[in-house]
Amino acid sequence: MATIPFVINRKAGTAAATGEDLSQQLESILASNGADATVELVDGDKLEEAISRAAKGKARIAIGGGDGTLASAAKALAGSSTAFALLPLGTLNHLARDLSIPADLEQAVELALKGTAKAIDLGNVNGHRFVNNASIGLYPSMVALREEYRDRYGLPKWLASIPAAWSALSQLRDYRLELDFGEGPQWVVTPLLFIGNNTYSLEAGQVGTRASLSEGNFSVFAIKRRSKLALAWCGLRAIAGRADLKNDFVAIGECAQLAVASQWQNHDVGLDGELVNLDFPLDFRIEPAALQVICPAS
Repeated sequence: MATIPFVINRKAGTAAATGEDLSQQLESILASNGADATVELVDGDKLEEAISRAAKGKARIAIGGGDGTLASAAKALAGSSTAFALLPLGTLNHLARDLSIPADLEQAVELALKGTAKAIDLGNVNGHRFVNNASIGLYPSMVALREEYRDRYGLPKWLASIPAAWSALSQLRDYRLELDFGEGPQWVVTPLLFIGNNTYSLEAGQVGTRASLSEGNFSVFAIKRRSKLALAWCGLRAIAGRADLKNDFVAIGECAQLAVASQWQNHDVGLDGELVNLDFPLDFRIEPAALQVICPAS
C-alpha cells in the first residue's frame, strides 16, 4: 500500500481546540486501520507549500481543516491527478457537509483511506480559485471585523462572528456594481453580492446547501438595498427558508461566467471566508471538474 500523507491545518477550528493531541489521535486511528500514512501539522500560512510537497507523486492526500483550508488545497491540487480527502476540522465545514463527508474524525479518516474520487467544479475570479463562494459587500466587511475581534480579544472564530456581524450591519453601505451574465451589462445597487460555486438552495430545511458540485454553473444573488432592520429581517427569513425571490433580490441567476465592474480600482472580495483584495473588473469563470475529492460512494 502506498503511503498516504495527512496534512493538517493546526489553526483550523476543531484542530486548534484539540491541539497537539490531534496528531496522536490520528496516528491511533490510522494504526487501527492498518494504514501506511504520515501525519504533519502545519500553520495556515505554510499549508499550500506543505500540500504541494506531500502530494508529489501521490494518488491521494488527506487534508484536515475547514473551508479556509480548501483554498490552499485548490491552489495546490487543481488540475492534478492527486485526489484529496477532507477531514472536517474547521468551524463550519460547508464543503464536507455538501459532499456528505462525516464529521466524526474516525469515520472521516476511514473514508480518506477507502473512499472513491469524484471530480468537482471550482470557481475562479481573476486567477484566484474558490470552492464554496465569493462575495462583495456585507459579508467581507463582517469577515474583516471578525478577524479584528479575534486579534484584539483572542476570541474563537464562531464567537468573534457575533459582534462582527452586528458591527458590519451597523456600518451597512450599498455597492453600485455592473453585472454581466453574458447577455449585456446591468447596474445594481446592493449591500451584498453572492456568487456560489454551483447551485445554492434557498428551500426550507436546505438553505445554503448544494445538491451537486458538478453542474458547471454559478448561482448569483444580489440583495436588494434596504434599511438595516429590514435587511436583518430579510436574513432571518432566508435562514428559515422563506426568502422572497422577487422582493428580496435585485438580481438572481445562474451562469458559467460573470463579469463584475465597479467605480473602484480594487476592493476586498470574500473567497471561502478569506479576504482577497482584487482589481476590478472581476472575471468569474467556472472550472469544470477541476478538483478530485474523496467522497462516499453514494
